[in-house]
Amino acid sequence: MTSLPSKAEFAAIQKGYSPNASRSLSLNADAYIDPRWFNVDLKEIFAKTWQWVCHVEKVREPGSYIAVEIAGQPIAVVRDREGVLRAFYNVCKHRAHHLLSGSGTSTRIMCPYHAWTYRMDGQLVRAPHTETLEDFNTKDICLDQVKVEEFCGFIYVNLDPQATSLSEQSGDLETEIRHWAPDIDKLTFGHRLTYDIKSNWKNVVDNFLECYHCPTAHKDFCTLVDMDTYKVTTHGIYSSHMADAGNSSSSAYDVSNATVKTHAVWWLWPNTCLMRYPGRSSIIVLNVIPAGPDRTLETYDFYLETPEPNEMELQTIKYLDEVLQAEDISIVESVQRGMNTPAFTQGRIVNDPDGSGQSEHAVHHFHGLVLEAYARGA
Repeated sequence: MTSLPSKAEFAAIQKGYSPNASRSLSLNADAYIDPRWFNVDLKEIFAKTWQWVCHVEKVREPGSYIAVEIAGQPIAVVRDREGVLRAFYNVCKHRAHHLLSGSGTSTRIMCPYHAWTYRMDGQLVRAPHTETLEDFNTKDICLDQVKVEEFCGFIYVNLDPQATSLSEQSGDLETEIRHWAPDIDKLTFGHRLTYDIKSNWKNVVDNFLECYHCPTAHKDFCTLVDMDTYKVTTHGIYSSHMADAGNSSSSAYDVSNATVKTHAVWWLWPNTCLMRYPGRSSIIVLNVIPAGPDRTLETYDFYLETPEPNEMELQTIKYLDEVLQAEDISIVESVQRGMNTPAFTQGRIVNDPDGSGQSEHAVHHFHGLVLEAYARGA
């Protein structure tokens, strides 16, 4: 089992970072390559933050459920018979077998190992052949609950029993998202893209949070949006990335019939990105999932006006999959390799005080949140 960093290392990891982005270095390379820091990420960040699960449509009806893994833990989210949203560790209280798989609807939760059966509120109601047990009562046994919240049309869970609500933590984020995407609750799942990336999750987030690299690495993207209007604003535990759609023809995909003319993106600490690209009304959810010190899984879920993407959305999906993602994956995998050499420890944050897209102040904001979590872990 990998140990955690020492107190001295917790102190040293802060070196070079300044609260002033114009004076700051980036996060130390050790945080991206050392398995001990990856363990801190799981314990102090992912196990204590709000993690995206799905769109509310998955668990809208009483009896609906979805089983997922959050920070390495099996979790089930259900809507009970009274319509209350609940989340539990997806683990039977008898012999720790998993309970639910995938998603669907049910009137009960029955363990596939010994048929112990729970109500949708987690209360045990039946345990076969336990009549002769002493001091045993099904009413005393209930699944371990996890914090769950419906926020902006999506479901999030938090494994930290002390966590305050996502709504409270995120300030004006919901107001901002609903201003640009007022129909977000009514959208429906249309498509999923998945990726397995040879890079630490923080490199993936770093790359997402700045468009300083866009003119060099994403020339098609720079025709999709008007880079002169690109602004990035940081707040508490999120950042907003806004730009107008490009005025000329786009080489990324055809936006001539677009009803949404704004490129609006929100990053929510630590690993959820909500995107509204020019086109029809839609939301793309990027979920960045840490799978190892140098491995990240990504899902891109497209929520659309209709279950089937239209021609413009098919072009969008193709562009994101075959062009934009291919470019970004190549970048972050190269950065990960570079961080594993003796040639790199930290680099300067490039900061524009006016908050343009071609600035790394949102990366600096993210690094500050990482270091705050590390300080708490120390």
